[in-house]
Amino acid sequence: MLGGKKILLGITGGIAAYKTAFLVRLLIKAGAEVRVVLTESAAEFVSPLTLATLSKNPVLDSFVREEEGTTDWNNHVELGLWADYLIIAPATANTLSKMANGICDNLLLATYLSAKCQVFFAPAMDLDMYKHPSTSKSFETLKSFGNIMIPATSGELASGLQGEGRMAEPEDIVDFLVNHISQGLPLKGQRVLITAGPTYEALDPVRFIGNYSSGLMGFELARVAAEYGAEVLLISGPSHLNLEHPMVTVERVTTAEEMYIKAHESFDDCDIAIGAAAVSDYRPKDFAPNKIKKGQDELSLELVKNKDILLSLGQKKKKQFLLGFALETENELEHAKDKLRRKNLDAIVLNSLRDEGAGFSKTTNKISFIDKNLKITPFELKSKAEVACDIWNEIISRREI
Repeated sequence: MLGGKKILLGITGGIAAYKTAFLVRLLIKAGAEVRVVLTESAAEFVSPLTLATLSKNPVLDSFVREEEGTTDWNNHVELGLWADYLIIAPATANTLSKMANGICDNLLLATYLSAKCQVFFAPAMDLDMYKHPSTSKSFETLKSFGNIMIPATSGELASGLQGEGRMAEPEDIVDFLVNHISQGLPLKGQRVLITAGPTYEALDPVRFIGNYSSGLMGFELARVAAEYGAEVLLISGPSHLNLEHPMVTVERVTTAEEMYIKAHESFDDCDIAIGAAAVSDYRPKDFAPNKIKKGQDELSLELVKNKDILLSLGQKKKKQFLLGFALETENELEHAKDKLRRKNLDAIVLNSLRDEGAGFSKTTNKISFIDKNLKITPFELKSKAEVACDIWNEIISRREI
């Protein structure tokens, strides 16, 4: 959920600042890019060197910086525009009051006032300060601005008192951020099944029948689905591609029969299924246990038909939205419509090998999305990452989730 996100962490001068080293580490581990801004007093509680090492970025604490005899400035506007999310943790009573009243006397506050992203703040202070009416007013004012409060917890405080005001633990801050982001995602709570890549049908121990599919289109569809909040099972034939995402499980198969079995094992429990794999239509009738030796000028192979995975899923589907692909070289539209009807699909994605930049082993694709009502939505040539977004947007627009 946080993979590739740009997170700006603002740290203020409270004892809870020591926890931010762990917070930075967890954000980095979750795949985020992290930059840190300290207030002057925060540097007394946590080492800028530690934070810079963990974040792999320089730590900023003032408007002006001096490097090798030159003077430059840290651009708070650039920082505010760079971030996808701004987290202020710990957020002291002093800083919260300044944020609520528009006071701008350090780099962090200037960055906050310049930020165009969602802002989260995690209060940390002693019990009486937390309960003070002025602090409560700051909370309400900041929330009225659209900022999100990460509630403090109860426990032992720096003063030795027991009560509310303890900053949320780093793990809880990350979970809070992930849960907040996921609530607005269009595929939240959906289970998605995707097949991708080629299948290989063995002739002998060293040879096979296959095709040029790289699996990239299916992998991009899985990545986008996960970023949209879905739990994804990606069944991939032989491919050099990898996808590491906490919401994606990758199952590796080789043959059409193995893909058929895996797809049917999971189909009943899925909400959306996409057949993006280039499945071999035929396999050798007999497998040669030893390498076939070169002999006569001609070699005849007897082939038998593989099970049609998409057709079989269409025959058993109930509530699922089922999408297929059609890669054609002639009479493209007619063949795609026939496949849509014959296999009981909800939609089909048409590619033509006659379109430059489309097809196997390419990083781009040019598609037309055709739904079961035969509404055709054509798209220009795009990267497969962009095509995956287009496909998912078309699915979502046609299905109430």
